[in-house]
Amino acid sequence: MSRIIRTEEIAKAVSRLCRDANLKLSDDVYSALQNALSMEESSFGKEVLTELIENAETAAELEIPICQDTGFTIVFIDMGQDVHIEGGGLKDAVDAGVREAYRSSHFRTSVADDHIFSRKNTGDNTPSILHLEMVPGDVFKVTVMIKGGGSESVGRAGVLKPAEGKEGIRRFVLETVEAAGPNPCPPIIVGVGYGGTTDYAAYLAKRALLKSLDEKNPDPNLAELEQDLLDSINRLGIGPAGMGGRVTAIATKIATHPSHIATMPVAVDISCYALRRKSVQI
Repeated sequence: MSRIIRTEEIAKAVSRLCRDANLKLSDDVYSALQNALSMEESSFGKEVLTELIENAETAAELEIPICQDTGFTIVFIDMGQDVHIEGGGLKDAVDAGVREAYRSSHFRTSVADDHIFSRKNTGDNTPSILHLEMVPGDVFKVTVMIKGGGSESVGRAGVLKPAEGKEGIRRFVLETVEAAGPNPCPPIIVGVGYGGTTDYAAYLAKRALLKSLDEKNPDPNLAELEQDLLDSINRLGIGPAGMGGRVTAIATKIATHPSHIATMPVAVDISCYALRRKSVQI
């Protein structure tokens, strides 16, 4: 028997998530910042981290955006195959939720309809990006990620030779982070995706940022690689706000997919310290 979900419910959920993500850091991100402060040795780095934590606390208390760049909206939906949507189109419902949140909360709208010709602001932060995953059962999970321009601008995707292996991925990630420098507002969270195809690796890298920073990767090989990448990134010395220090990144997360034997697609998606993502099950 199918479960019916109205598009009005979806729009309301997306609107609420957009608002919550822009106003309050998730507990795992907040805890990671506090841990970074205890690890940082640079006086400038400590000052920056203290201000970032205070900023997040003030934003939550006063219900104002964590950052003036209230970002581009990316929505991930895990939809059970037994779910039936009524009342209109799914993408229309998602965009209606984004539109309502940005208008009623007076968030900055940052979406341009075309970057080459008109470059006209759409006025309501739509259209969003929607990623839909079909899963068994009647689950309907909505996750909203708000991505600022600074961190989104430094992402990178490419295809390595399979023979380059783990060391090739490691080099690709470190080169990407080093080239990004202070631009993504460190300390950063680094999402890495490899496998599949080039486009899918980029999706995996972004999806990796949805993982809880508190949880260790259940695959021991990937857990080891995540820690190695984090340690290597933090040895780059970029530091909080790019002012030097021990903490350039507070987490590295990896997602993978099988791929063709002749290719090894890899992508890096970087988030600023304000990793803004919220989820709800309808």
